[in-house]
Amino acid sequence: MPLKLQIMKKHVNIPIFIPHLGCSNSCVFCNQRKITGVPCYDRNSVLSEIETALSTIDTDTTETELAFFGGSFTAIPEPEMIWLLSTAGKFKDSGKIQSIRLSTRPDAINERILDILSTYGVRTIELGLQSFSDKVLTASRRGHTAKTSVNACNLIKKYRFQLVGQMMIGLPDSSPQDEIYSSKEICRLGCDGARIYPTVVFPETELMSMQEKGLYTPLSTEEAVVRSADVFEIFVSSGVKVLRIGLCSNETLASDFFRSGYHPAIGELTINRYYLKKMSELLEKYHSPTGTVVFAVSKGKTSQAVGQKRSNVSLLAEKYGLKKIRVTESELVSGFGISLLHTDTERNRYASDLS
Repeated sequence: MPLKLQIMKKHVNIPIFIPHLGCSNSCVFCNQRKITGVPCYDRNSVLSEIETALSTIDTDTTETELAFFGGSFTAIPEPEMIWLLSTAGKFKDSGKIQSIRLSTRPDAINERILDILSTYGVRTIELGLQSFSDKVLTASRRGHTAKTSVNACNLIKKYRFQLVGQMMIGLPDSSPQDEIYSSKEICRLGCDGARIYPTVVFPETELMSMQEKGLYTPLSTEEAVVRSADVFEIFVSSGVKVLRIGLCSNETLASDFFRSGYHPAIGELTINRYYLKKMSELLEKYHSPTGTVVFAVSKGKTSQAVGQKRSNVSLLAEKYGLKKIRVTESELVSGFGISLLHTDTERNRYASDLS
């Protein structure tokens, strides 16, 4: 299977997938072999995967990061974990990669583990927090409590690692209020980044059996978008960078017959909804019936604010009786901020800046 690189500007992420490696229990939602498209971990292929990936990287890349995903890295038997870290460390020492990232579980974090990760130069730890509600964690058979997650986050930050909190939307027994609380906890605990994953029902999982028995109902795309947009807004307002919304599409996800809850554009739809809410709030607060309104967003955000097939501007024009809505880009607006510029007696008036 060809290795897929995730490339953002001058940063290249080389993902090494270790599906289910180190996982001591089976969460109801999890099938890492389907999610990653990698059937199993093969130690003998790790070196060749890294070398193949490195051979494809442009010379103007400023940072190459090796990332271990798909399992609970720090729950791997220590000799194997150290072998993987030392292998990555050799590439780091040679200057071929600049950083190491891994994902793991909150109950697989302790001082000894963090000492080892520090020794081998790991920079970023991604924690599968999923929820800070004990009832949701129990219903999902996560195998730990919210207190375990809090303790793990605090310890990781004490060791000065970069911390990314992964959370899920629409888990069994989870409510929108639970998810808002979880996102606020991720912010409060000092996470540097976050990932938002609406729950997908995969084959060969307990969640699929629960759905078939009528014990679980997946969120509709609309519900997943609304609930994801609510937590996305909290991360934006707290300055926590959202690295991804939804699973990365691949051939496995696209071809599965049973894939309730999956939408390939869930991330884009979520950000569209966030902008729709922000534009509505501005119009409610500042709108005067001039017939024309101009919104300002940061560079590169125009299409997300306008919405797919111009859905956002169409909805707003109809709701507020506007003849024309324009979205422009401004250096005065940063990140996911948005400002409202009125056409008011032939002059533009700056109304608000939510950046």
